[in-house]
Amino acid sequence: MMKWNKVPLSRIVQVLFLLVFLVLFVRTEYRGHDQITVAVNSFFRADPLLAACYLLAEKSFTMLLLPAALLAFFTLVLGRFFCGWICPLGTILDLVTARIRKTAPLKFLQGNMKYWLLLPLLGAALFNVNLAGVFDPIAILVRALTFSLYPIVGDTVRQGWVGLYRVMGEGRDALAPAYTVIRDNLLPFRETFYPLAFVSLLLFLGIIFLERYETRAWCRRLCPLGTLLGILARFSLFRRTPGTLCADCGDCRSVCPTSFDEETLQQDACIRCMACCLRCRFRRVGCRFAGLGGAGPYLPERRVLLGGLLSGFLLARLFRFRLPDAQARVLRPPGVRSEGEFLKQCVRCGECMKVCLKNALYPALFQAGLEGVFTPMLIPRLGYCEYNCTLCGQVCPTGAIPDLPVETKKHEVIGKAVLDRNHCLPYARRVNCIVCEEHCPIPSKAIRAETEKIAGEDGQPIILRKPYVVAELCTGCGICENVCPIEGKSAIEVFAVKDRDPLVDPGGWSIP
Repeated sequence: MMKWNKVPLSRIVQVLFLLVFLVLFVRTEYRGHDQITVAVNSFFRADPLLAACYLLAEKSFTMLLLPAALLAFFTLVLGRFFCGWICPLGTILDLVTARIRKTAPLKFLQGNMKYWLLLPLLGAALFNVNLAGVFDPIAILVRALTFSLYPIVGDTVRQGWVGLYRVMGEGRDALAPAYTVIRDNLLPFRETFYPLAFVSLLLFLGIIFLERYETRAWCRRLCPLGTLLGILARFSLFRRTPGTLCADCGDCRSVCPTSFDEETLQQDACIRCMACCLRCRFRRVGCRFAGLGGAGPYLPERRVLLGGLLSGFLLARLFRFRLPDAQARVLRPPGVRSEGEFLKQCVRCGECMKVCLKNALYPALFQAGLEGVFTPMLIPRLGYCEYNCTLCGQVCPTGAIPDLPVETKKHEVIGKAVLDRNHCLPYARRVNCIVCEEHCPIPSKAIRAETEKIAGEDGQPIILRKPYVVAELCTGCGICENVCPIEGKSAIEVFAVKDRDPLVDPGGWSIP
């Protein structure tokens, strides 16, 4: 039985923050309401790595990232406490690390390896390519949950409940209230399996696998967020004393999860977990106010700093390459006007895809170039943008997808529908079909039909209705392509446009 008086306070706080993270993750979902009041994007808005790369890429600041600035300030004062007390991925690693037998640390991860991951990210952001979300620990965890684990859990529970219903027979009605509570509050709103789900899960499991070699290997050797916080923590006003291993003891080396690889404590690696204080047999260890100064030599070394920034420049040039033909089919969420600005702001968290009401948003692979990996794109054949839905803008942590009022969002241009007469039934087979026109949500109809009298197979005249697109009214929501009954390639497709300004309908359907 666990003795609570021996559980470190940091571990209790860690578990509480992990529970908060999971609750926010589950609540970042459509639960029958048009507004999402709390979301897991709170963790992203408090992420200094994402804030730093946003600032470097955008050359401007948004108040949405003010919590990240506050966390950076408190790190300067208290040290790298986020990693030891708050980070949900770090908590998961602490919970599983005791159950994994350790071998020798990987040599190639030691030394300056962590700077060779952080500095290229910062350098690339400086040259307008923001890739921080690909390796940010919170983004890695959220993507693994959103794309893989959460859908698997939802599908497993649903299938298990179906099996339980069959076993219960006539007593199944007693289970209905319990399932309703679970479905409405815990399970995903819909069953969706995403592209890149395996890659996202593999990256998460790879971080856990590193625990086989040493405790918190990801945190101390690779994590770019932890490395950035470690640089700030070197100037902390508080210091652990003594700063070296005691000559008659040395227990701290085995107790400390991150900082005592050598005889001297690495200030930038100390996560303020206080394990050394709690387990010190002689009560010598403490954390005391030390004032300004004493940060030691600057890290990383000059050659690593310059090499990392140069790598960022080369990375930015490489990732900016895009295939021109593919761009026409990269449809972004509503409100996104500029592809370049969107890529600089998007943190690739996957929250917009998770809340998409009609299952339209999916992570891009190479459709938008290497720079666009994990960014959301609308695939109309799989789903469409609901006319009255603004959930994706509500949960976006950086405003890459604007949080728009419903009436404003209705006029945002995602793309334009184009009709292929070689596939469209009325044109190609002379069969009446106006499904696209019937489903078009725009009040004045962006898809209309013209009538034509033709001779039928029996010689009798029939009225054929042929749809056509009113490009000036089309917003590119994708519902026409989604509902088109043609198998395989749709007879009507939505293509991206360079001009994504809001619609203004001279017929009276306009906004101020």
